[in-house]
Amino acid sequence: MNTLQAYAHNLFFNVYPYLCLAVFLMGSLARFDRDQYTWKSDSSQMLRAGTLRWGSNLFHIGILFLLMGHTIGLLTPHWLYEPFISPERKQVVAVVAGGIAGVVCFIGLTLLLHRRLSDPRIRLTSHRTDLAILIILWVQLTIGLITLPYSFGHEDASVMLALSDWAQRIVTFRPDAAGLVPLAWPYKIHLVLGMTIFLLLPFSRLVHVWSGFASLAYVFRPYQLVRSRRLNLPGGHNTPTARH
Repeated sequence: MNTLQAYAHNLFFNVYPYLCLAVFLMGSLARFDRDQYTWKSDSSQMLRAGTLRWGSNLFHIGILFLLMGHTIGLLTPHWLYEPFISPERKQVVAVVAGGIAGVVCFIGLTLLLHRRLSDPRIRLTSHRTDLAILIILWVQLTIGLITLPYSFGHEDASVMLALSDWAQRIVTFRPDAAGLVPLAWPYKIHLVLGMTIFLLLPFSRLVHVWSGFASLAYVFRPYQLVRSRRLNLPGGHNTPTARH
């Protein structure tokens, strides 16, 4: 690796993750503070609802599984799961499960992208950022699926361990991307593009993912006391009632 390659490698895998994380958090907070009415995903469900239903369901099922799998798989320390499953078996499980979820998500996203590009009415109601983020996600999924044959070619799970070590060092503020140097190009592009998606998230329709997580708080919030405003009722008829 020459000097320029070493500089680019350090920039993309030791510095860029923190830039993306900072923009992701601060940008989301700024958008919520300044533009709360845009904190949503615009609906076009009245147009070609059948394609939307299939595409949206497949996409969301796949992407949620992939997000959870990547988070748990990359950030779980090796010593924590080693007593239960070997790295080699863990890699097989990750590749098979991730491959299935990736295909499901890819089909759903392809339907959504085709729907927006092929229907003139939907295209007119789509923001440029809507199309851009769908295309970026589609490219990211394609590259992710390309990495699967490479992963099967490393039966010793060395690639999975290298990726996990890099991710865990990033979140613990001990960046060291030396283990990523020998990895094949699809892995590196997949990582950079994945971080870029987090960088763009506060400025796109994807910001509504925060609302999905926040909605979980509804299950645990206390009951509201609702008092009747009716007048001229006998005593005791205006007692509060508990509602969710």
